[in-house]
Amino acid sequence: QVQFVESGGGSVQPGGSLRLSCAASGIIFNRYAMGWYRQAPGKQRELVAAITRGRTTNYADSVKGRFTISRDNVKSTVYLQMNELKPEDTAVYYCNADRGPTGWGTAAFSSWGQGTQVTVSS
Repeated sequence: QVQFVESGGGSVQPGGSLRLSCAASGIIFNRYAMGWYRQAPGKQRELVAAITRGRTTNYADSVKGRFTISRDNVKSTVYLQMNELKPEDTAVYYCNADRGPTGWGTAAFSSWGQGTQVTVSS
C-alpha cells in the first residue's frame, strides 16, 4: 500500500524558513522521481518542486532561488527546504511520486497523504 507521510509544517513570519519531510512507503523509492505539491484555499494543487532519480530538479517559478528539494534514497524520504517564505506560500504541502521529465507535475499515484500545513503571516 502506497503511503506518504508529510511533516515539518508550521507557522512562520515572512522571511522565515521551514524544512518539510516526506517519508514514502509501499513503493521502490529510488525508482521514482518525487515531488512536493501544495494547495492553497480555493486553488488547485500545484507542483512546487520535483527531483528525479538522478537528482535533476525542477521548480515552480514562484519558488526558484528560495526552495530546495532533496532526497535520501536510504530513508525513502524527500525534503523541501523553504527559505525566504512569503505569505503566498501559505498552503497545505503534499508529496507524491512525480512523472518527472515526461510529465512534470503529474502525480504518479492517486493516493495522497494528509499533508502538512504551512502558514506564513506576520
